[in-house]
Amino acid sequence: MASTTFILRFIANARDLGFPIDEIRTLLGLWADTGRSSADVKRVALARAEELQRKAEALTSLRNTLVDLAERCHGDERPDCPIIAELTVGGKS
Repeated sequence: MASTTFILRFIANARDLGFPIDEIRTLLGLWADTGRSSADVKRVALARAEELQRKAEALTSLRNTLVDLAERCHGDERPDCPIIAELTVGGKS
């Protein structure tokens, strides 16, 4: 039986790598299963990596939109602002 410290460290390390609790539960189950296939562990890791890639692409798109809006904003004393206009009418949904 693993120590509580080991399990907590395992969970913390998995969280640091972006695994949600349900996947950590799966990984702990795989760890406990000495007859496991490493292919099962790899499948979980690659699925998480793909999800992180999707999130990174979405964040990059959001960042690019914000930078574009900020570049179009005069940033002076005038009231017109493309940032406010975009927030008012909406953009990507």
